[in-house]
Amino acid sequence: MANEIDILTNAQAPAKVTTDAGSVEQHSIADQIMADKYAKSREAAKAKGLGFKTVKLAASGAV
Repeated sequence: MANEIDILTNAQAPAKVTTDAGSVEQHSIADQIMADKYAKSREAAKAKGLGFKTVKLAASGAV
């Protein structure tokens, strides 16, 4: 996925950076986790099928 959110890398980086050119502030971890869950749920919704598989069980051997 092109917009993959790397939560661990973002957690290790500083939350806010200020330089002569300006300042940058990152979204909170909670917001990043919510965005990651949203992206994964959208991807799962596009998947074919209902998310579970049915199989037919056959008893083998005598009871």
